[in-house]
Amino acid sequence: MQRLRELSRRVEAVYGEMADIYAGYQQARGLHCRSGCGACCLHPEIEASVLDMLPLAMHLFDQGTAESTLAQLEAAPAGTSCPMYQPLSFDGKQGQCRIYQWRPTLCRTFGAAGYRDKHGKTALSTCKTIKQERSSAYAETLIAMELDPPPMLSHARQQVNQLDYELSRSSLPIAEAMQAALRKVLFQACYSEVDIDQQIA
Repeated sequence: MQRLRELSRRVEAVYGEMADIYAGYQQARGLHCRSGCGACCLHPEIEASVLDMLPLAMHLFDQGTAESTLAQLEAAPAGTSCPMYQPLSFDGKQGQCRIYQWRPTLCRTFGAAGYRDKHGKTALSTCKTIKQERSSAYAETLIAMELDPPPMLSHARQQVNQLDYELSRSSLPIAEAMQAALRKVLFQACYSEVDIDQQIA
């Protein structure tokens, strides 16, 4: 359990570095998300690795809600939007993230990161909402990309993945990744308790 706790702290440390780099670029270029916009959160295909979700799983375990959260996730229908998103409008596009501090890599970099398109050129991971509402900033960013390239999404993923390749080797729908992380933490906690009992005996 101690290994998972230390690994969780290391993931959070990388997330802190991301805030400086990716959010800094996003703010500097004027491509930040509109406050309360949750359009992206409605897409069930948003993916994360088990490692991405480890800090959240550890937090829920420490709060004593890991088992109940896992049960809720297991009972939810497959293919739904992020279970940690709380819609606040009729169409669901306005809302808030209930796990903002522990959100995964993709959520931290979207809108602020570059990626390689099918031609190998750098493109910007920006949603339709940002393109429409911040069209001038978006156009200026595209023009400036050669001299002021965006931080790459692949680099952010690599920073996290190198901490533990086993837990980051595959991406899953965010709800499934969350379930897997919770099961991992709960299993290790149970194993640790058994080990302590055997030492006492």
